[in-house]
Amino acid sequence: MTAETVFTNARIVLEDSVISGSVLIRDGKIAEISEGNVRSGEDFEGDYLIPGLVELHTDHLEQHYSPRPGVRWNTTAAIQAHDAQIATSGITTVFDCLRMGADEDGGFEKGEMRSMADAIQSASREGRLRSEHLIHLRCEVSADNVLEHFADFENDPFVRLVSLMDHAPGQRQFQTMEQYIFYYQKKRGLSDEVFAQFIAKRQAESARNSTPHRLAIAQICAERQITVASHDDATLAHVDEAIGNGVRLAEFPTSFDAAKASHEAGMSVLMGAPNIVRGKSHSGNIAARDLAEKGVLDVLSSDYVPLSLLHAPFVLADDAQGISLPKALAMVTATPARTVGLDDRGRIAAGLRADLVRVYRDNGVPVARATWREGRRVA
Repeated sequence: MTAETVFTNARIVLEDSVISGSVLIRDGKIAEISEGNVRSGEDFEGDYLIPGLVELHTDHLEQHYSPRPGVRWNTTAAIQAHDAQIATSGITTVFDCLRMGADEDGGFEKGEMRSMADAIQSASREGRLRSEHLIHLRCEVSADNVLEHFADFENDPFVRLVSLMDHAPGQRQFQTMEQYIFYYQKKRGLSDEVFAQFIAKRQAESARNSTPHRLAIAQICAERQITVASHDDATLAHVDEAIGNGVRLAEFPTSFDAAKASHEAGMSVLMGAPNIVRGKSHSGNIAARDLAEKGVLDVLSSDYVPLSLLHAPFVLADDAQGISLPKALAMVTATPARTVGLDDRGRIAAGLRADLVRVYRDNGVPVARATWREGRRVA
């Protein structure tokens, strides 16, 4: 039996335009798009109909799994709480970030992230989840144990994205000690002597491990056809290194030169949606809005605030010169989907998955009134 649903009287956001019309969904896919309204169907009352958002980088699951220092929550309960917030933010495909290797924040014990991934996959099989969850492994390449942690995910088909990062002082995000001191000495309350020892240890680990670990992980990803991301690239040398490692996604470049070079090399440049909403980086680096206006921003990520992925495109369309709403929304739908090879979603087009969101927005923060995944309402 064929299942059909009609949405009408909607402002439909296509890749290059916004039209007033109707959409027919059949068996979980978009069957037809037409201008003008039909007499029967769900009346959107002029609300926007947009593609389901595609989130490539969110650390938000960690906040549910470890809500307080030293506290570990039930994994299934943590995933369900995370998933509910993701779906009600209009995100229908989410790459949950799992840490590989201990960094300055201590990381997790070997096996913890494997247990989390197993819980995600079990929850998916059991029909507990509203959105589709895939895995993004955040590999701290300076860490001694990153390859050991990474080995827990050998041949896991849910792993579709791997990022190579080095948060050691003097590297990438933390090129200046002022930033590092603010993040780690003041936050941890370390004495100058203890902090100096901490810095020396992390710099030695970075010098010893970063290059061989990057190469090893990039090679494995090439063999398994997993998309590779760089992280916090700051210089042209970093970009050249990323090109050599087969990187397709440049996450959070910290300089305009690095962002421009990455974009020109064919990588998708990703910045944080909270950066757009706030108008600046929380760590003192470049403003994402500046990159958007200069044409070198391709993808947005909610990072640590799920609703920001829906909010930020409307901020860009309102305030950024030369950025239309379709162009802004492509940064959270079509472009991230293409970057990781998910060509069956991210656009409102015949034949694609009916991952869709009804959005009310008069002014200010948009509201996701309903979310559909493959034609089934999930939020």
